[in-house]
Amino acid sequence: MPLDPAVAAVRVAVRSMLVDVGDHCVLVACSGGADSLALLAATVFEARRTAHQVVGVSVDHGLQHGSADQAARVVEQMTTLGAEESIAVRVEVAMSGQGPEAAAREARYAVLTDVAEQRESSVVLLGHTLDDQAETVLLGLARGSGGRSIAGMRRCSPPFRRPLLSITRAQTESACAAEGIDFWKDPHNEDPRFTRARVRHRVLPVLEAELGPGVAAALARTAEMLGEDLDSLDRTAELVLGGYHHHDGLPVHELERLDDAVRLRVLRLAALRAGCAASELSRSHVRTVDGLVLSWHGQRWLDLPGHVQAYRAGGELRFRRAGEAGEAGEAGEPDRPKPVAG
Repeated sequence: MPLDPAVAAVRVAVRSMLVDVGDHCVLVACSGGADSLALLAATVFEARRTAHQVVGVSVDHGLQHGSADQAARVVEQMTTLGAEESIAVRVEVAMSGQGPEAAAREARYAVLTDVAEQRESSVVLLGHTLDDQAETVLLGLARGSGGRSIAGMRRCSPPFRRPLLSITRAQTESACAAEGIDFWKDPHNEDPRFTRARVRHRVLPVLEAELGPGVAAALARTAEMLGEDLDSLDRTAELVLGGYHHHDGLPVHELERLDDAVRLRVLRLAALRAGCAASELSRSHVRTVDGLVLSWHGQRWLDLPGHVQAYRAGGELRFRRAGEAGEAGEAGEPDRPKPVAG
């Protein structure tokens, strides 16, 4: 019998993600849904071509009644599909000022990273599809949090890899049907209380109806192209910052000549390396630091998240931990610094 097209598409997508794995252990995150089960089945099949071990991991967030039973069923299913090892891990989802979806995702990624370290694996495969990517792009647009959020999920973000970002949800369901795999439908994915569920069942269908078919694919394609551009800018910023290693700080006259997109990235990277908390360092913080470069008029330091201060001295932009002894500033400046407002 000819191979089902959906099964073939998923296998090819997985194969391309495993070319550099060799005989190392590969973890597959599996919820029991069509996407992750199709991913696991394809990974097990492709593993026959190599010597790598496939470990299926089911994460129980404890957010739904009967979640432990569901995790146990997934373990049995992963074993039946051929995973050499199948495990379930329970996580505690801490609602620390964020929504349940974000909190669950953070807890899930943390425990998957821990399991990967325990298994000495550098590869964790996730079953996000083209449809998931389109939803992520729309959510990023709604937040207005910049190009990186609109670029959606990265195909590779070690240890995580997402082979199915070019595969639709319909294809994973067809692949499961073709291989006789029963899959679970998470009720949270249908619950309108969750933002992503509303995007999936209300927003995207309206866009498809009003703008024509192919909206999800176009959004995912846009994310991929934008991600490539942003990665290039990030690499450029890292190279620029690396070129300043012989300075005590960042030479202002060189920063001034950089394009805005590169300069702002350099400043953000420098602040992070100085100890700023990434989750708290906002664009407005970076813009204010940029003011020390482009519109300096005597301001002496700026307080940043993580007890870090940015200041200008000797023709350079510098960073220090708050409370460190002040340094002499530009020639002719008073010794007593004054903080920057904001």
